[in-house]
Amino acid sequence: MKPLPLALTLGEPAGVGPEIVVKAWQALRGGGPVFLAIGDYAALAGAPGSSGVLLKRVTSPADAAACFAEALPVLDLPLGAPATPGMPSAEAAPSVVQWIETAVRLTLGGEASGVVTAPIAKAPLYEAGFKFPGHTEFLGELTAAAPHAGERGPIMMLAAQDLKVTLVTVHAPLARVPTLLSREAIVHAARVTAQALRRDFGVAKPRLAVAGLNPHAGESGAIGREEVELVAPAIVQLRAEGVDATGPYPADTLFPAEMRTRYDAAVCLYHDQALIPVKMLDFWGGVNVTLGLPIVRTSPDHGAGFDIAGKGVARADSLIAAIRLAEAIARRRAAG
Repeated sequence: MKPLPLALTLGEPAGVGPEIVVKAWQALRGGGPVFLAIGDYAALAGAPGSSGVLLKRVTSPADAAACFAEALPVLDLPLGAPATPGMPSAEAAPSVVQWIETAVRLTLGGEASGVVTAPIAKAPLYEAGFKFPGHTEFLGELTAAAPHAGERGPIMMLAAQDLKVTLVTVHAPLARVPTLLSREAIVHAARVTAQALRRDFGVAKPRLAVAGLNPHAGESGAIGREEVELVAPAIVQLRAEGVDATGPYPADTLFPAEMRTRYDAAVCLYHDQALIPVKMLDFWGGVNVTLGLPIVRTSPDHGAGFDIAGKGVARADSLIAAIRLAEAIARRRAAG
């Protein structure tokens, strides 16, 4: 039985979102996962590469399934004013938020199997009063009242080839990371990671490797105390709870191919510690997955791309990978 269509939001309309959505449909229309584009019809119709592409306005994900092979289905929620490629504006922010809210509503309501989000730009959203650091936290708020079995996130995971990493802190200035870390935060991120590996990725007995914060994982306290006072106690607690967690490991030795065979996911303590190895391994194909939600959510592992917006050179690899992964997770959840 085929899963329900995915709800795919357009993201920042002045970025590469419209272009990569069109290119993703062109790549998947012949038998890939079915999705419904939620956003501004005109932005998609004017995107690079859309010439000759048939777009069809639809009113539901069910309509999308019926026409996907012939036309890109669009739930048209128009912008107040046309977007100019490469020139983001706070005027588009209410629409960007509406698109995300609509995708979540359709998924929570059982009409779509999951949410895939094209990249947003935070600065124009903040200018318009958006109070969340990013997609991840906003999705956590939108789904907070929905039933969810197990440990609740949101926790950010990045997946590329055989590497999966999750983050304890996300979009925080590096100087603040030590003050944001706690044993409880590390334990929570690891619990959600282990739960998702079992439920969403089919790993029966997840193995977690926990990174240290300091060079050489602190050298037993000689180069920082966080490993001794926070990370190691968190690992002891996790193991007492039955989670196969080891570490803390120096981050500079955690990601070579041989090391990656020893764990199913690495729990990282800050943004670049996790994202640099993912993007070095597979710059074009990485996927962002939000763990610990009652819905499936993935996105490309890149930004809005204002420097190349409207030029026809954006690659849809990461979005296509995100769509495929969302469908795979949705299938696994539906199978129980």
